[in-house]
Amino acid sequence: MTEVCIVAKDDADLPGDLYAYETAYRALATYDADYPWANALAVETVSLGTAVSLLNDLDWYLARVARDAFVRDPSVSEREWLSRPLARELRDGEGDPDERVNRLKVYGVADGRLVDPTMVLRGDAQEGQYDRSEYDESVVVRVTREEFH
Repeated sequence: MTEVCIVAKDDADLPGDLYAYETAYRALATYDADYPWANALAVETVSLGTAVSLLNDLDWYLARVARDAFVRDPSVSEREWLSRPLARELRDGEGDPDERVNRLKVYGVADGRLVDPTMVLRGDAQEGQYDRSEYDESVVVRVTREEFH
């Protein structure tokens, strides 16, 4: 199963703010929502294509209530997430998923919330944990060259 994760803006309350929009509610109604972090909502979809399509359907609403949205597809990685643009590129058959493994956005987890996203250039191409010792744990999101800044 491919997972979609939506991270709330600092002043938003997921799922309340997202589900307040009827069209967003209907788009998400077929999925069982999970809350892996206090400021994030996640759902499982059947494929990378379905995950990208869901995010496309929610685009207008995400612009209002979401700080970020990313996808984890087990055919690419069991642990690392893909940014929305990278997931879209892979769905469209553009490029190799391992080509971008060194460009990352790494979130810290503090008090059960995703915080402090930091762009990191990983020195080797090995998948693994990126240590942000000031936080309880970290969440790694692979990004495109264009997103890396």
